[in-house]
Amino acid sequence: MCLEFVDRGELLLEGPRSVGKSTLLAQIAQRRGGVVLDLDDPAERDAVQADPNLLIDREGLVCVDEYQKAPVVLDAIKHALNKRTSPGRFVLAGSARHDALPSAAQSLTGRMTQLPVYPLSQGELAGVRETFLEDLIADPNAIVTGDRSQTSRDEYIERIVRGGFPLAVNASSDRARARWMDGYVRLTLERDVRELQRLRQGHMLRGLLERLAGQTAQVLNVEKAARDTGLDKATTDSYVTLLEKVFLVYRLPAWGKTLTARSAATPKSHVMDSGVAARLLRLTPGKLGSLDPTARTEFGHLLETFVVTELLKQASWLDGVAGVGHWRTHDDLEVDLVVEDDGGRVFAFEVKAGERVPGEDLKPLKRLRDAVGANFAGGVAFYLGEREYTYEDGVHVVPVDRLWR
Repeated sequence: MCLEFVDRGELLLEGPRSVGKSTLLAQIAQRRGGVVLDLDDPAERDAVQADPNLLIDREGLVCVDEYQKAPVVLDAIKHALNKRTSPGRFVLAGSARHDALPSAAQSLTGRMTQLPVYPLSQGELAGVRETFLEDLIADPNAIVTGDRSQTSRDEYIERIVRGGFPLAVNASSDRARARWMDGYVRLTLERDVRELQRLRQGHMLRGLLERLAGQTAQVLNVEKAARDTGLDKATTDSYVTLLEKVFLVYRLPAWGKTLTARSAATPKSHVMDSGVAARLLRLTPGKLGSLDPTARTEFGHLLETFVVTELLKQASWLDGVAGVGHWRTHDDLEVDLVVEDDGGRVFAFEVKAGERVPGEDLKPLKRLRDAVGANFAGGVAFYLGEREYTYEDGVHVVPVDRLWR
């Protein structure tokens, strides 16, 4: 998939640290006969900073890993492209969003295709090519196949807590996985965030991230997070933005703000990986599987984050996706994820943590269907039951594991 983008022009791979970008970059370089400049290596970084044009302006494909550690490399690439405009000469990878860099360093804005690299999807972990979203967009009426799910609630919990980071997935034990996640969070906060910006109260970041984990799959409440951490609102908002820039959290924007005056405009917050969210909240499979009402609520939030991020992963490798968001009315009807294609067709998704979906639970999907009219192409409610079925015209109910089966 990435090689197709390389053929079209310059490519920028963006995603969390330890997600596999370096491995992907090495594979691209090997298949295209290119070289890799690793700017995470201090010696290589010093050499690039000393004379970026010498290392960048060469024949063949040049791949630059962790490019944000020496933003001067972007000016050198721009200069090389101005001299020779043949496409597909550069592939960059970074653990910080491009728009997090100083404005002077963003010299390639609009000249590179940005491709997100998420933690591994459930299909990638199982060696299966997932086509759920692709199939839904191609033919919404054919999405219900009649298959039955064999995945138990406990298995879903295990998948949520495991997450998708390769090193966490392959950890030798639950304790080893927990240690890896703790180290991942600590290194990202202490190294990646502070390389982007000097922080007056950087020691408060961990506490803020834990509060945001408690808000995962909920409307982002910066004021509450500020009160809980003892930070002022402006500082909290800027710190949330930094956590987003290093891919620890994801702000899912409100969709269709102009659709109706009754639509809310506040984004929802998701921790980028459900396993990291569970670890930040100290939620083990045992706790999530208990009958405690608080645990069941937390499981519902984590399940929504899990499903939404799986859908975002599938959307990231599809052409024709114009935008994503969530839809919420002021009377608290909410659709967890909305995907809109280039033709203006709308696909809506709800996540339910039960083993059945009463008709009342489908009210948000039906309200959105009525609001967008003919542009509504299909609505799906994911749940933990076995059967998949069409509830009524354009509204379907399917098990969560249909995403990767």
